[in-house]
Amino acid sequence: MPELIPLYSIKVVCCNCEHEFSTSRVRPSLKKAIRRDADFCSYYKDENPDYYVVRVCPKCGFASTENSADKLVEWQRKSFEAQVGRRWKARDFGEKRSWEVALETYKLALICAQSIKDKERIIASLLHHIAWLYRYQGDTVQEQRFLRYSLDEYVKVFENDSSGGNDARLMYLIGELNRRVGDFTVAVRWFSRVINDQRIVDAAMIRASREQWAILREQMRGEDIDPDGLPSAT
Repeated sequence: MPELIPLYSIKVVCCNCEHEFSTSRVRPSLKKAIRRDADFCSYYKDENPDYYVVRVCPKCGFASTENSADKLVEWQRKSFEAQVGRRWKARDFGEKRSWEVALETYKLALICAQSIKDKERIIASLLHHIAWLYRYQGDTVQEQRFLRYSLDEYVKVFENDSSGGNDARLMYLIGELNRRVGDFTVAVRWFSRVINDQRIVDAAMIRASREQWAILREQMRGEDIDPDGLPSAT
């Protein structure tokens, strides 16, 4: 039986210039992660699906994800053209991607999203994915830098766009990113909110918050920080 080729092509219509182009995706049957970090960063044995999240129009250079708008309005097109489009040199990102190429597509998508003032949730996710890419390479300095950027955006999402202030997954993620950047006191506050808010019924996120709070206590002891002065997360 022939080996299954991991990538396949789909057709996408650019939301800026409406040019149709091809981009690659990883077959769903091959998307099984071998492990996953507590902030949802996944690791794969073969082709990494995260490398192919961003679709880049080879004609105009607009980079987006499937969560982006279907069509830009006129002011967004003008803003993109002024900040990104006029400097674009035609390139095709439709084939197999290396880590370097994947990073380039994410950073281009970030610039595009910022130029059109896209949703904070999309910008936060792009920043978070860039942090993951640096994590894959063991580049802690850049990973921490982009984790902090994404954390700031996730907090904005919670303040401006969360579902009634009890978005358990978002609250947990803010807690976990604070733990990862070393803001332990802030981290436990967010974990505590997930665990103790009676409106939250997401059992998986409540359990994850308890687990990460326990890890946080051990992490603090390992760094000679007394965890007993922090609020309880039980």
